[in-house]
Amino acid sequence: MMKLHRPAVRWIALFALLLLVLSAAACSGQGKPESDEPVKPSNPGGPGDAVNLTGDVTNGKAVFEANCVSCHGPEGKGGVANPGSLDGTVPPLNPIDPGLKSSDAKTFTTNVDLFLEHGSTPEGDSPTLSMLKFGDDKLLKPQEIADVIAYVISLNK
Repeated sequence: MMKLHRPAVRWIALFALLLLVLSAAACSGQGKPESDEPVKPSNPGGPGDAVNLTGDVTNGKAVFEANCVSCHGPEGKGGVANPGSLDGTVPPLNPIDPGLKSSDAKTFTTNVDLFLEHGSTPEGDSPTLSMLKFGDDKLLKPQEIADVIAYVISLNK
């Protein structure tokens, strides 16, 4: 059997520690750049008219409080249980999933719009809650959707 000298053992230990720290950082998602592939809703469809409108944050907050708080929590902080879904809760919007966020305003707007327009069913056996189709089912007008998008983006600045 080969006998290692003390300096070699130290270097091996330091290397192992470095690998452990790097793998822990990778698993935690810290320092994770914006995703190249945005998160998409489970329901198909493209952007709606809201992406071409200027949203009003103040009105967006009022629309959000009337339509979204019951699932996404106050100020979109989440914490609402969703039994049967893979995560067990409704996703928070503050902070929003990094796969939706973008430094490009049009991309960020479009990513959020797709969920508001077409809704989404979370992964899992039988989620109790699913995202409503606010655009497809005409539950909100395009301007209201644009306002909610502006509010959600404002929560993530």
